[in-house]
Amino acid sequence: MSHVMHTYKRLPVAFERGEGCWLWDKQGKRYLDALAGIAVCGVGHSHPRLVKAICEQAAKLIHTSNLYEIERQEQLGERLAAISGMDEVFFCNSGCEANEAAIKLARLYGHHKGIDAPAIIVLEKAFHGRTIATLSATGSRKVQAGFEPLVPGFVRVPFDDLAAVRKVAQNNRNVVAVLVELIQGEGGINICHDGYLNGLREICDANGWLLMLDEVQSGIGRTGKWFAFQHSGVKPDVMTLAKGLASGVPIGACLAAGPAAGVFKPGNHGSTFGGNPLACAAALETLAIIDDEKLMANAVAIGEFIHDGLRNALAGSSGVREIRNKGLMIGIELEVECNQLVKDALAEGLLINVTADNVVRLLPPLNMQRAEAQQLVTQLGALIAGFLAKSHIAPAAVKTA
Repeated sequence: MSHVMHTYKRLPVAFERGEGCWLWDKQGKRYLDALAGIAVCGVGHSHPRLVKAICEQAAKLIHTSNLYEIERQEQLGERLAAISGMDEVFFCNSGCEANEAAIKLARLYGHHKGIDAPAIIVLEKAFHGRTIATLSATGSRKVQAGFEPLVPGFVRVPFDDLAAVRKVAQNNRNVVAVLVELIQGEGGINICHDGYLNGLREICDANGWLLMLDEVQSGIGRTGKWFAFQHSGVKPDVMTLAKGLASGVPIGACLAAGPAAGVFKPGNHGSTFGGNPLACAAALETLAIIDDEKLMANAVAIGEFIHDGLRNALAGSSGVREIRNKGLMIGIELEVECNQLVKDALAEGLLINVTADNVVRLLPPLNMQRAEAQQLVTQLGALIAGFLAKSHIAPAAVKTA
């Protein structure tokens, strides 16, 4: 009997080792990893440069405390500021902690403006974490159910709808910020339209709000830029990161710029483990590998290859609603629930994910090669086509985005 809390419906496999885009289970079976630890292992498994950097740092120093200066943390902060254009960074341990920091920062910003009950606009189908505040910000009743009372101070609007945000601006004087994922990962790889971020920036500037972007899943090169916001050229006031930042060593970050910079003072926020030497060494080497090996360009090329390959493979299948991607964030939306596909793929030696019940989500390592992508397309295309054929869905046109 396992003494681990039953908080996950775990698949019946345990992995023993990994290399690049591949994992091996305890029986020696090999699996093509198209999930990368849910967008965490961006440089693949056991990258030799990353392993070396972690081992060298662990041999020197793992942890001291944020009571003292941490050289590696200063170096990572400088690097993140350089690639993002942001001004300052708070380091923590996860995406939900980074979003907690953003929520606290926005509320403190509001109180400094004399607003007693600051509110933050959040989106339907959003996912920001599972702490009490971040699940309150999350747009999923499935995540929230049973944990009421939720934290107040959030105003929810539809995704990718600027008119809805403008309407809130007209009617709610307590709003101080907007918190948004430009690409909703857990929500089903929902991608906002090209002018959405520009519109949000205009609304925030006109009302004195903070523009806060959750780039926990979309950041660190996954969309073909360091951060998804860089496709538009609009800079946020707050941005949160985690997942791919240190390739599996726990770290999160909340970055601030402009009016959000300098809001936090000593004692306003903190973290025991956040930004320790080991995590920062892993993050610094991760960023260097992505840069040196041109993995952002690879994410674009391989992402388009997979998108186009699946479009062709599923062209004759009924029941595919839409195929969409931004770099290596890929979603195949079906007309039926398809959680069974995860188990079917596992049996075939392929690791995928289903989110929002009917969206096959792919988040491969950024260094996936063409041959591996072709295997993914071939295997997954056949699995989805077979699954849909058994579902007896009437023919419909396949959309792409």
